[in-house]
Amino acid sequence: MSRFDVLSWTTLYLASEWIIRLVMLIVVPFRRSPEAAKGWLLFVFFLPWPALLLYHVIGRPNYPRWRRERFARLPKAFAGVTARIAAATERQEPDLPENLRQAAVLIRNLGRFSNVDGNGIELLSDYDGSIGRLVEDIDGAARHVHLLFYIFADDRTGWRVIDALARAVERGVTCRVLIDALGSRAWAPRVTEALRKRGVEVHLVLPVGLLRRRSARADLRNHRKIAVIDGVVGYVGSQNIVDADFKPGITNRELVVRVTGPVVLELQGVFAADWFLETQEALDAPDLFPAPMRTGNAVAQVLPSGPDYPEAGIGLLIEALVHGARRRVVVTTPYFIPNEALLRAMATAVLRGVEVHLVLSKPVDQILVSLAQRSYYTELLAAGVRIHLYKDRLLHAKHLSIDRRISLIGSSNVDMRSFTLNSEVSLIVFDRTVTAALHAEQEEYFAASEELSLETWRARPLASKIVENIARLVSPLL
Repeated sequence: MSRFDVLSWTTLYLASEWIIRLVMLIVVPFRRSPEAAKGWLLFVFFLPWPALLLYHVIGRPNYPRWRRERFARLPKAFAGVTARIAAATERQEPDLPENLRQAAVLIRNLGRFSNVDGNGIELLSDYDGSIGRLVEDIDGAARHVHLLFYIFADDRTGWRVIDALARAVERGVTCRVLIDALGSRAWAPRVTEALRKRGVEVHLVLPVGLLRRRSARADLRNHRKIAVIDGVVGYVGSQNIVDADFKPGITNRELVVRVTGPVVLELQGVFAADWFLETQEALDAPDLFPAPMRTGNAVAQVLPSGPDYPEAGIGLLIEALVHGARRRVVVTTPYFIPNEALLRAMATAVLRGVEVHLVLSKPVDQILVSLAQRSYYTELLAAGVRIHLYKDRLLHAKHLSIDRRISLIGSSNVDMRSFTLNSEVSLIVFDRTVTAALHAEQEEYFAASEELSLETWRARPLASKIVENIARLVSPLL
């Protein structure tokens, strides 16, 4: 190749990079948060061609067309289910105080489920104990068992559940299982084979593959953890069906809610919708949505969120709850990559005299996310937010308490991925007793944590600050 040809190709390549930069400057900010836009544009500026290719693959938080078309058919396919849930719970709608009523209306508008009274709520923080309770409930099932989990392993914990499902099938119970294809990729072939051999209906959610006719995007996952037994007992929280120490050198601490009462029908509705999206089978038999019994005094509602929904529901809700706090906010999450709106909400809450606590895990399992997370500590501490680093285990629990009345427990982290990319589910409870129980759990975290001080944090090495801030620049892409 002549020198002229080399120069021509070099000029053409450089020109193409600037064309990509200019075009992406217009395209990227369209219908995207400023934080995410900045991350993408920085990537585009330094590496135009790799950024363009990656943007083509994961640049938009949208499911494939076939999935969007199925979701559009949900209202019609589930008209009977929606009516059945509404009829079963209409007598359970409570008269909340004005400030809580506004929160309940926001949740309903974001996720389509109303707040209902008469629920029994039990917090389960013992890892093996929560699996034991689930197995007990499966062993007591008479009609159906529905499980939806991001991770379902074939380890000791997984086999406890598999064996319980097998026993249920032998009794004539219909068992259906949904497992995220990527979250469970290390175990999925063996788990699905074991379940199918035992008569369990099982499907992988959002399978990914280059040669698949209907492949999903690798970054859009179903991160929910739901169990529903006979439409009368439900589980929701942070815990997967996997051993607590499935990651070498790390043991998880979780929090799960066992719930009974009318709100279980809403969890059933979330599972039924996800089942339809994967199988196109509408689960609308009357026995799936039995008339609820009053089992307690807690008011609760379910919020499903994810790319299927027009708003980033869980992110908006957390911001609104922090803005509405009057006394105390405690946010517990393993991954904290906030947007600017949430940072402002937390800082403003402190200025209003609200005690704001952020509980994070000192042991980490995702280095880049941890580095980006650490870059926010200085401004949070300077604003008066108290940061607690839980030392004993990887604190994988995900929950929020507001004052003495509102608890939010579910599968969602406080990061961009959970806000916009993952399908998540949260249980919101308006109850003093439940919030007091959650406060007791949080006090255990405080006692086992190292609380950061602004002076000590600012004294960390310069190299750490540089690496953390570089990670922060790409945090909207994590």
